Amino acid sequence: MPVEMIGWIAPRVSSELIPTVGPPFTASVIAETARIHERAGFDRVLIGYFSDAPDGFLVGAHAASVTERLSFLLAHRPGFVAPPVAARKLATLDQLSDGRLAVHIIAGGSDADQAKDGDWTDHAARYRRSAEYIGLLRRTWTEPAPFDHDGEFYRTRGTYSEIRCRQLPHIPIYGGGGSDAAIRALAPSVDVFMLWGEPLKETALFMDRVRREAALSGHNPTFSLSTRPILAATEGEAWDRARAILDRVLVNRGGAPAPTRQNVGSNRLLQAAAAAEVHDTCLWTSLAVATGAQGNSTALVGTPETVAQAMLEYYKLGATNLLIRGYDPRPDAVQYGEELIPRVRELVAAHDAASGAAPVPRRA
Repeated sequence: MPVEMIGWIAPRVSSELIPTVGPPFTASVIAETARIHERAGFDRVLIGYFSDAPDGFLVGAHAASVTERLSFLLAHRPGFVAPPVAARKLATLDQLSDGRLAVHIIAGGSDADQAKDGDWTDHAARYRRSAEYIGLLRRTWTEPAPFDHDGEFYRTRGTYSEIRCRQLPHIPIYGGGGSDAAIRALAPSVDVFMLWGEPLKETALFMDRVRREAALSGHNPTFSLSTRPILAATEGEAWDRARAILDRVLVNRGGAPAPTRQNVGSNRLLQAAAAAEVHDTCLWTSLAVATGAQGNSTALVGTPETVAQAMLEYYKLGATNLLIRGYDPRPDAVQYGEELIPRVRELVAAHDAASGAAPVPRRA
């Protein structure tokens, strides 16, 4: 099957390399970043969720209005918008974007961050709530008549939506997490289970856990895997660039210790870093250590050929969606479009042809 290449857009230009300055929202930045990713050949871009950030629904609506082909993955935290209301908001955006929306359900990995928005639900309960939330989204999108719901977290009467998703039966649902609670809740619920870039062996084992849990409900999700490619014309130049990025990240931190993380996914990345600086052919963990493994923070370092081959190995494990984000976000997206994405697609197509997988046309 074709690989889905996912990028990242934000309401302003910033990264671990680029200090956050200026207004928190610039419409022109959103528009140009979306256009850059569309021109670069990305299939979709993630719109992140942060407790202090502009509203992702509106960021997505603006990005959709200035693009034609690019699709969007909207991060959304259950607990702050009632599921039937969220279902109508998401369906409306899917209609406005001509069927280019997916939702990424984020349970929330930090008690302190959840508290900023007034949520005091504990970690395990947040994942149970997410599973119930997804079920209510699906019912609101698909039930032909008003329905009632009585659950652990939500109770509704006569729930019904006139607005339905442009995509049928509904928009794709993504979600992820590294804990047992995440696997129990989301493996039976999401269409795509999202992972961060761990070593191949650990990735395969984790995927097997998710598949086994999903199979108990007759479900079979696909997988997305996120990394931070660092490319150059030669291996030496790529590693020089990677170490220069690390140096700048450390300088920007100003000597402060890397923050500690509560979520299991970040701690898994740090465990990989403790085991080795480089795993497999080119998975580099030092930037995860430098940032406290804040989100997607392990890098694939090398020439475009080396990194594309590394990404193919994740595809072979089952990661048919690959999320890539640069440390210099917009120039890196251009470089990915010129040097990396075409190579990944060629390798995937050749692998599928050799294995007898039937080709599926990409979205026009």
